[in-house]
Amino acid sequence: MIQFLARHFIRDYRNLDDQTVRRKYGILCGCVGVALNLLLFIGKLLAGLVSRSIAITADAVNNLSDAGSSVVTLLGFKLAAQAPDRDHPFGHGRLEYVSGLVVSMVILLMGVELGESSVEKILRPEPVEFSPLAVAILCVSILVKLYMACYNRLVGRRIHSAAMAATASDSLSDCLATTAVLLGTLAGHFWDLHIDGWCGGAVAAFILWSGFGAAKATIDPLLGQPPSPEFVEQIHQLVRARPEIIGIHDLIVHDYGPGRRILSLHAEVPASGDILELHDVVDALERQLNESLGCLATIHMDPVVNDGGQTEEARNRVTAVVQMIDPGITIHDFRMVPGTTHTKLIFDAQVPYQCTLSDGEIKKRIQAGVRALDENWSAAAAIEKGYV
Repeated sequence: MIQFLARHFIRDYRNLDDQTVRRKYGILCGCVGVALNLLLFIGKLLAGLVSRSIAITADAVNNLSDAGSSVVTLLGFKLAAQAPDRDHPFGHGRLEYVSGLVVSMVILLMGVELGESSVEKILRPEPVEFSPLAVAILCVSILVKLYMACYNRLVGRRIHSAAMAATASDSLSDCLATTAVLLGTLAGHFWDLHIDGWCGGAVAAFILWSGFGAAKATIDPLLGQPPSPEFVEQIHQLVRARPEIIGIHDLIVHDYGPGRRILSLHAEVPASGDILELHDVVDALERQLNESLGCLATIHMDPVVNDGGQTEEARNRVTAVVQMIDPGITIHDFRMVPGTTHTKLIFDAQVPYQCTLSDGEIKKRIQAGVRALDENWSAAAAIEKGYV
């Protein structure tokens, strides 16, 4: 149905890299979600009233909250599409993440309320009246929610939307929760087991689990998470494809919402090269990164001295020293500065977050290790963490 509607209401619907097409997909899925959830709410409310089932009635209210969540997602896509302005020069793309966070908060709230109702029903169990209409409505609801989970997940992956991923998780948990309610209804009718409250508790657990997962998926990009390994690899392939670039380090990617990424990196170039030619290469790379990956790029040039292999040999020996401290440590911006009494080795050491040593301890060990290589060497190492 989504593809059918997209073909009729979204021009150039196959071009998912276009931000306008992406926004229209989000709005379309939000509208479909509102309509389907309202229909499920009406149907389940009727079934709950007929059967006097707290689990079915709570599931109906959950669908009403899902309709509200779909409205929030829809508004999030609309607001996130606003152009940059004086107060928000990086655009409003993160509002999509905020809308996903609001959806997850609603999910958690409904889970808590349903859990309280279920505990009360467990303590004071009541028989549930069996109704073929209620069973039929629950079966239809399971199929509808499964469909919603599938199309939200599929479209969410295609347009890289955290908000739609949260909605897909919510739909899947609803599908499982309604299945639990259906099993409880059948158990009460065929085996006289009053487990309506327990099924309601299972529904609450599913909803809370989904809410926590959805919240994490939206909070991470808001706080600032590293880019995906695939995206980092694309950057490395594009930059290292130019023979003038010797190496890359200090890559930082800022995410201001889907389609609004800003990156910076340091590109190592030969110190003996022509500065104007190398600057043209870097400018071309910045434009290529913008056109190929849709991100604003800034590249800083780091000159690397080629002195017949002496610096490279020293760098390899120092690399071996730092990796004895921790195999995950890498070095860059390596320079040798000869002096009257000693040669200073200046470099940056990038330490992984899982390393348990303090920065001060790492620096002491590096200095001692470099001095052990050559008593005329002195290490000036700057300790840093990576951003990818």
